Amino acid sequence: MALPGGLLTRGEEPVPLKSISVTLSIREFVAGVSATLNYENEEEVPLETFFVFPMDEDSAVYSFEAEIDGKKIKAELKDKRKAHSIYESALSNRRQAFLLEEDRYSRDVFCCNVGNLHPGSKVALTLKYVQELPLEADGTLRYVLPAVLNPRYCRPGSSEDSCLNMKTPVVPLEELPYTFSMIATIRSQHGIERIQSNCPFSPMEYLGDDKTSAQVSLTEGHKFDRDVELLIYYSEKHTPSVAVEMGQAKDNPDGLMKDPSAMVCFYPNIPEVESPVICGEFVFLMDRSGSMHCPISKQDKSQLRIEAAKETLILLLKSLPIGCYFNVYGFGTSYEAFFPNSVEYTQQTMEEALRRVQLMRADLGGTEILTPLQIIYGEPSIPGHPLQLFIFTDGEVTDTFSVINEVRRNRTKHRCFSFGIGEGASTSLIKGIARVAGGTSEFITGKARMQSKALSALKRALQPAVEDISVSWDLPRGLSAKMLSPEQTVLYRGQRLIIYALLSGTMPPADATGEVCLKYMLQGKSFENRVTFSLQPKPDDNFTIHRLAAKSFLQTKDMGFRDTPAKDKKDVLKVSIDCGVISSQTAFIAVNKSLNKPVQGPLARRDVPRPILFGAASMIPRFYGGAHSKPSSSYSPPASQPTRINHYPSMSYQRDDYKPCRPMISKEMCALVFGDNHLVQLISLQNADGSWYPDENLAGILGRSLEDLLAAIPVKDANSSSWATVLAMVWLHSNAKQMKCEWELLEKKARTWIRIHAASIMQELVKAAIAFTKSSVDPAIFAL
Repeated sequence: MALPGGLLTRGEEPVPLKSISVTLSIREFVAGVSATLNYENEEEVPLETFFVFPMDEDSAVYSFEAEIDGKKIKAELKDKRKAHSIYESALSNRRQAFLLEEDRYSRDVFCCNVGNLHPGSKVALTLKYVQELPLEADGTLRYVLPAVLNPRYCRPGSSEDSCLNMKTPVVPLEELPYTFSMIATIRSQHGIERIQSNCPFSPMEYLGDDKTSAQVSLTEGHKFDRDVELLIYYSEKHTPSVAVEMGQAKDNPDGLMKDPSAMVCFYPNIPEVESPVICGEFVFLMDRSGSMHCPISKQDKSQLRIEAAKETLILLLKSLPIGCYFNVYGFGTSYEAFFPNSVEYTQQTMEEALRRVQLMRADLGGTEILTPLQIIYGEPSIPGHPLQLFIFTDGEVTDTFSVINEVRRNRTKHRCFSFGIGEGASTSLIKGIARVAGGTSEFITGKARMQSKALSALKRALQPAVEDISVSWDLPRGLSAKMLSPEQTVLYRGQRLIIYALLSGTMPPADATGEVCLKYMLQGKSFENRVTFSLQPKPDDNFTIHRLAAKSFLQTKDMGFRDTPAKDKKDVLKVSIDCGVISSQTAFIAVNKSLNKPVQGPLARRDVPRPILFGAASMIPRFYGGAHSKPSSSYSPPASQPTRINHYPSMSYQRDDYKPCRPMISKEMCALVFGDNHLVQLISLQNADGSWYPDENLAGILGRSLEDLLAAIPVKDANSSSWATVLAMVWLHSNAKQMKCEWELLEKKARTWIRIHAASIMQELVKAAIAFTKSSVDPAIFAL
């Protein structure tokens, strides 16, 4: 038989998946997505084909259907074991069957099985889901369609029943056989200002004169070298809102679908205040697995992940407050710590940590995060210094739920801030550990800077805690609200808060209104946000709010197919099936019962290939086939158990009066260590107390000689460090204004130091520093 054109699999067979088309509809901050997978069997034997693909962990998948020869077959959501039994039975009886399931160990990986696709037949499989869109720091909405599924490291001895363990072939991007298309429609009553993307998109086209709806589409030829990201800018800042949706009492006598549901969206106006006492134990857990040697993205001049991580660590360590405690862990197949235990933050310990940051490499093998987490949690707590954990990883692990459960078990003793690095980072891991431990999650892809996102999280960690958070409802008599969202324990400045509830009882007349109130305490002061809303529920054929409410509930209870506690498994199964939202305990199953005769011939298996990223062909065999390997030139074989490797001597640090001295590092060495990035060079020179020392490194960054710098001190007998510190502050405002979010905590420390040591001559120092550096900075911004 002459084989048709196109890419062939390992056995030289044509790939049955031909195209993926996505239709995206965004209304305010909720996205509805319909993705269609188009298959065609060009062989002379019936096929069973498998396609493993990523999906955002917040997605509530509620529909799966097949269209064969114009006939639609809607899949049913059933208990996963029963769905598998039906699928296997259908294949045994030579019936066409279709199965969609979530991976047993991660919420953000799905597998689509097509069984008994007979020769010459075509089938279109469509799955639908809804999700909330996260809010960026500047108020932008971010939608991501995951397109990259990296191989994920599997711990030795872990289970083999993950779909990630399939021997999926991997091919170069230019040889990928299936195409990808996407069209997006965005609507907002506030008006749409602009839409940006990391992929080539058509120009935004408004669908009306009022600019409340717009449309864009992905240009042809998209390759799966990056996730598809849209940034949506509305004309007005977001305002609090409540949406009420009709229930489906006729078909659901009980359960979540019976009553109307409400989605409440708050944007709390939390004031920015300073904590009277800065304290805390800050532990940074950094991924040093082999894949951290890859670029953050495939874009030109993208930083290596490990280099961005090192630069971020320098910024974080320089931004910590004097008197706190800290430590840094690196992990891979093995792990190591900078210090045996967390140490007090002083000039001496900071310098030692920075020295070790420079030695960090992506050389610790696979990605085993669980053991270092257990070690960190096993350390004795430091009285008066609550633990703040920062985790940086490319998220390529299979034991996702085990990690999330470990963080959950220790949630009362810490907050966890997580960062997913690069395309394909596990959204299930990154979002899950932050959610269960009251922190925030961020993703660093494309041109996004890890440094700015990490510093934003540190600012949140340093903010005073919001306390006594409560939500109350004022509804007409006979109507009550049952909260579906977990009790809120953490609020951060600039964040959005979404709450779901069921409205039970007698619905009032159409003109009736209700009110919901968010209250909280901050440093002894009481604050509240109130929203008044119409109680007239609106119909929605997709039951978007009910589905999102169900997803919110499932995220708090569903800990994986095997790890969900027995007491929660029953609730997960019921809510999942009642609301039609897939979970680890359920799967969509459809059987084509309209075929007049069974499919004839032996059944052949075909796996849909995935692309190789970052030119990794030199690191992986052409048909990479396992989750037990890691695409890295520095990969080392997994050990039976992660081991602690500490190349550093055991050291003990006590609180002391250590004073900084002239750093023993030349200007050439400074450039060698930190490259030509003057911002990082300058930051690396700051002392732990916030000051700078006048040396040749600082002079070199300023473009002057050390002799000129010292000769220009404007006040006789002034502390030379005061002069150097003001010069550094002026340089930051002159040369790094666009990156202020990364150094404003450093400047805050510098201002505090100046206030103590040179407040009386500050104005004179600033004026002279502006003249010395020939800067146009307004002196008023340095007012103390």
